[in-house]
Amino acid sequence: MEYLLIALVSYVLGSIPFGFILTKIFLKKDIRNIGSGNIGATNALRTGNKALGYTTLALDIAKAVIPVLFVKFNYPEYVFIASLSAFLGHVFPVWLKFKGGKGVATYVGILFSINIILGFIFVVSWGIIFVISKFSSLSSIIASLVIPLYLFIFGNHNSIFFMIMFILILYTHRENVKRLKNKEETKTKIY
Repeated sequence: MEYLLIALVSYVLGSIPFGFILTKIFLKKDIRNIGSGNIGATNALRTGNKALGYTTLALDIAKAVIPVLFVKFNYPEYVFIASLSAFLGHVFPVWLKFKGGKGVATYVGILFSINIILGFIFVVSWGIIFVISKFSSLSSIIASLVIPLYLFIFGNHNSIFFMIMFILILYTHRENVKRLKNKEETKTKIY
């Protein structure tokens, strides 16, 4: 029964649509009508308000950190349930008819909470690919793949969970993959 409560609370925290809420409050706009229509931090940056974009990023990370760290220290056997539930909450929030973000910032929060080294590996991988390509989507996909590959190389059995997370992130970026393939993807300005 504990795992159901952990899954539910993690999902609910993960489902808080900060990009949607912040653009409504501060810009009086619906972020779903801006840029890609996504509620995440990258699209929040497209509003032209950098503070709003970075606040969305920080809050989307925090909404994973809070439940995952709590579960890690109190119910460690359920840490992957909490992680997956927070991620699914962001991607499929009940409040927005299950149409949420792509989950990358929430995944970063999960990684730093589970193992800070994995968080840094993701951020460095993302940064390198972004400097080379200027595509946030490509950077997110490749950095998400680096994590299970790193764990597999070093014989960590948790690589299966992180491979599932990579597949989910690849799924949430399916439209970006099409645009990248057709050379129609928009480069991202993060500064």
